[in-house]
Amino acid sequence: MSEQDTTRRSFLAATGGAASAVALGSGLAGASAGQETTTEGGEQGTQTGQGQGQRSGGTLNLINSTMSTLDPIKATDTASGEVIQQVFDALMNYPDGNIEVQPLLAKNYEVSDDFTTYTFTIREGATFHDGSPVTAQDFVYSFERLAQSDNSRRSYFILQSIGVKHSTDADGNYQPDTLGVTAQNDRTLQIQLQEPFHATLEMLAYTSFAAVPEGIVGDINGYDGELNYQEFSTSAPVGCGPFEFEKWESNTEAAVTRFDNYYGKKAEVDRVHWRIMSDANARYTYAMNKNADAFSIPTQFYNPNKVNVTKTDNRGRKVGTYGPVRNGETLNFLAVPTINTFYIGFNTNQVEAAARKAAAYAMNKEQLVEQVFKGRGRPAYHFTPPAIYPGGNDAYQKHAQQEYPYSYRQTDLQKARQVMKEAGYGPNNRYSFTFTVYQRSNTWPQVGQLLRDKLSSAYIDMNIETAPFSTLLQRGREGNLQAYSLGWVMDWPAPDNFLQLLNPPLTDTSQSAPISYVNWSGTEASQRARQAWTTVQNNPAPTDKAERLRNQAYIEMEEANWQDCVFLNVYHETDQRFWYDYAQIPKFGAAGTSRQMFNGVTLNEPNAGGGSN
Repeated sequence: MSEQDTTRRSFLAATGGAASAVALGSGLAGASAGQETTTEGGEQGTQTGQGQGQRSGGTLNLINSTMSTLDPIKATDTASGEVIQQVFDALMNYPDGNIEVQPLLAKNYEVSDDFTTYTFTIREGATFHDGSPVTAQDFVYSFERLAQSDNSRRSYFILQSIGVKHSTDADGNYQPDTLGVTAQNDRTLQIQLQEPFHATLEMLAYTSFAAVPEGIVGDINGYDGELNYQEFSTSAPVGCGPFEFEKWESNTEAAVTRFDNYYGKKAEVDRVHWRIMSDANARYTYAMNKNADAFSIPTQFYNPNKVNVTKTDNRGRKVGTYGPVRNGETLNFLAVPTINTFYIGFNTNQVEAAARKAAAYAMNKEQLVEQVFKGRGRPAYHFTPPAIYPGGNDAYQKHAQQEYPYSYRQTDLQKARQVMKEAGYGPNNRYSFTFTVYQRSNTWPQVGQLLRDKLSSAYIDMNIETAPFSTLLQRGREGNLQAYSLGWVMDWPAPDNFLQLLNPPLTDTSQSAPISYVNWSGTEASQRARQAWTTVQNNPAPTDKAERLRNQAYIEMEEANWQDCVFLNVYHETDQRFWYDYAQIPKFGAAGTSRQMFNGVTLNEPNAGGGSN
């Protein structure tokens, strides 16, 4: 990984963190976040429902955003992740993107009484696409790559997040080949942690921990490599997933084909094909021409009045129909509350507290969700999404309703003006700052315009500018943004995966790799947040007592953020998918679309969607 590594005590000091930092633009089949796991948000990703009596075969045609790599340890964008999920398998898995983690390559596992030793038995019969068997030694090599390769952007996942035992040099850098991962025999893998971590199994489901054949690339000590890195990461990746790599042409297309020797459920379709495109008009036209079987509808083309929900399941997923659409069809419809938060971040070094609080008073989150995002989400009052908030959705709502210090479910311009007057501003002494959004977004400029118009009457002139996603992130890391829009999607389903962004030391843009760009320090609230994060770090075990202490600390961090208004949380996005009748794809879960494997897909009419070959 190119970002700095730290100890778990300073936890995830890498930009992109453990979740997906996401730009706020348009994303189909997973939002591309360039080189970060930041999501684009605000425009949606792909998906489906279930059916009976399908015949197998054919090509599942989808739409994807720009991909960055096919190497599991380098990928941090969800566009690459969706393809990688088909080709590579890990020990654990989120089945169909549901957050209840289950074994995949692991047949079973045991955990020591002190929660520091995990022993996995690898399934018999699992083979890589090159025909070689999957062994425990392959995992030792794969995890060593994750920890030490210069190509790894997720080394903190194994060294700090999970905290696998390892040694460091005098400068705190990982010493190669000291990882506490051993192959006791071909089918038994043991992982030793420095201390307990409550989300170990959940993190091992992430594709960064996927198995690759031992020695496939020579980017770590002791291996010359069967392939050069460019080959492995772009044109010849070798995994053991239900599909094997076929092709990838940057900014054009990607495809995978069924792996007939897969150890698990063999794919029903012959292949999966993604057309890569970023323009919303082109995507919608492609879908309306039936070149895609399952897709998202960009927000500017979406009409909530065309939705007919026929069922809401026990996971809160809404199933129904949508249409008629431009081509005369009525589509199948699925809406899933996924685990994410989209927010406005304020650089506290450059935007005064009064202006930040005025923005919070001025913002009507319900209005934004309905008018700008067309009801595809819910207002965000906490940075922790409702599905993983301590106590769940009911506790989330109760705490927000009773304790949120600004304008709950409304705009309060009187208080916005009051807080600015108390700071010395008025009609003849106006305040100004700049709000930067992702240039491809069709929604967040509208958010900015609505907020700007309201703040004008509170003596604030808010300028709105757009920037390419990579530029936005680079300027943020350098401390050159005043206010910005981003989002965060889960890497593991727990509040610390989100609230790490509000750990004040990791917001310092004078450091080499801040995880957020707000420079939060020097206030009573920032000290509250820092102490609460220390409590989280000091109680990592999967025990009831540790969980209670973490939960109290999580809420303390949320309230500290409210106090200083560092992140102005805006909304939690609901992912939607639309599909034609002939395509049947199991419903995805709260972990999102990029976590779903497509070996459960069937087509009534193989190749019905057309697509490119």
